[in-house]
Amino acid sequence: MLEVPVYDIQGKQVDTLQVDENDFGGYVNEDLLKQAVVAYHANKRQGSASTLTRGMVSGTTAKAFKQKGTGRARRGSMKTHLLRGGGHAFAKAPRDFRKRLPRKMRHRALKSAILAKMLGQDLMVLQGLSIAEPKTKALVGLLKNLKINRTCLLALGDRDANVYLSSRNIADLTVRTAGELNAFDVATRQKMIVTSEAMSALCTKEAE
Repeated sequence: MLEVPVYDIQGKQVDTLQVDENDFGGYVNEDLLKQAVVAYHANKRQGSASTLTRGMVSGTTAKAFKQKGTGRARRGSMKTHLLRGGGHAFAKAPRDFRKRLPRKMRHRALKSAILAKMLGQDLMVLQGLSIAEPKTKALVGLLKNLKINRTCLLALGDRDANVYLSSRNIADLTVRTAGELNAFDVATRQKMIVTSEAMSALCTKEAE
C-alpha cells in the first residue's frame, strides 16, 4: 500500500490516504508511458508547413544568358534553389503526424503516470478547495502554502468555473477534471494536486 499525504488549504498535512498500487497497474510501464507522451506530442503538431519546389515557382524557363562567352558561370533555370526567389531543394509538404493510441493503452499509460507521481512523492491530496469568486491571488496563495513553485497539475472532481478563471494567469498551473486527465498532462508536470473528490473518482475508476 502506498501512503499519499492529505493537506488542507493552509498547507498543513491533516491525514494520510492508503492507496493500493495494484489499482494503478502495480508498476510503472515506462515503455508505454514514453509511447503515450510521444503520441500526444505528435498529435499536437499541425503538419501544415509547406514550401515551393522549383517546379512550383512562377517564372520564365528561358535561359538567362548564353552558355559561353560571358565569363560567368553556366546558368540554367532561374527557378533553381541556388537563387533568391527560386524553389526549395527539399520542399516541405503538408503531412499528418498523428499516432494512434488505442483506448486501453491510453488508460494504462494514465495509470502508470499517476503511479509514478505517487511513488516519487509528487502527488498530494487536497481537502476543502473552494473559491467563492475568481481571484488569481487565491490559487497563488494555495500553491505557496503547499510549497509548490514548479509546474503543477490540479485535478478537480467536477468543473469549477471559479477555479478555472483563477488559474488562467498562472503559467505553471494546469487545471483538469478527473475525467479529462491524460498521461501527457500528468507526466509533463512536476507536481500533482488532486482534490479529495477527484481522488475518489480516480480510485473508483481504476478499481473497475
